Amino acid sequence: MPSGRQTLGQLIKYGAVGVLNTLITALVIYVCQELWGMSPVASNAIGYAAGLVNSFVFNSRWTFKSAFSWRNFIGFMLAFGICYVIQLLVLLGLKEVDAIPPYPRQLIAMVVYTGANFLLNKFVVFHK
Repeated sequence: MPSGRQTLGQLIKYGAVGVLNTLITALVIYVCQELWGMSPVASNAIGYAAGLVNSFVFNSRWTFKSAFSWRNFIGFMLAFGICYVIQLLVLLGLKEVDAIPPYPRQLIAMVVYTGANFLLNKFVVFHK
C-alpha cells in the first residue's frame, strides 16, 4: 500500500509532467503552424498527440515507475478519454450555475480532469 508521502511525491511529479506537456504541446503547435505552415487544426492535433505521448512516457517511467506495456498505453489513452468526458460534463453542468463566470468554469473543470486523471493512472493504469 503506497504511503501518503509516496502519493504526494507522485502528485508533484504528475504536476511537473503536466507543465512539461503544456510546453511541448505549445511548442509543437507553434512549429507546425508558424514555421511549417500547417493548418491550425492539424497543428493542434499533432501538438496534443505529442503532449499525450510525452505524458505517457514520463508518467509511466518517472511518476509511477512502470515499464512500458501496450496494456498500460491503451489504459492511459482510455483514462484520458474518460477524464476528458468527465471534465466536459462538469463544464456543461457548471453552465447552469450563473454565479460562476465562464472562464472559472473552465478552470474548475480542468481541476476535476487533473484529479480524476491522476487517480485513474495511479490506481488503475499503473497500479502494480
